[in-house]
Amino acid sequence: MNTAETTKEFAVIETGGKQYLVSEGDSLKIEKIKGALTDSGYGEMKVGDPVSFENVLLVDNGSDTTIGTPFIAGAKVSAEITKIARAKKVTVIKYKAKSNYFKKRGHRQPFFEVKITKLA
Repeated sequence: MNTAETTKEFAVIETGGKQYLVSEGDSLKIEKIKGALTDSGYGEMKVGDPVSFENVLLVDNGSDTTIGTPFIAGAKVSAEITKIARAKKVTVIKYKAKSNYFKKRGHRQPFFEVKITKLA
């Protein structure tokens, strides 16, 4: 194993009900995030907007590991939105034989692709 890989700093964050293992420079797809709350509702997020994840479960810098209970106080992971899109269509078909019952629905889940810029 390469020594550069073993000393690489990483963190485990939680967003959208899922946990992700991230390190600086990584790119990952996450659930859509609401923008800041204003008088007229939640704002829209745009490509290039910064995002910070406060729910950090674990941080490891190669020599020291910090585990949260459940989260680490003061830990933050910064990222930048690189893409806003929707996933491929998922087709849901409900069918019952001999009873003239057929329903077909489609769904495209929205997602953000983010690039991790800083672990703090």
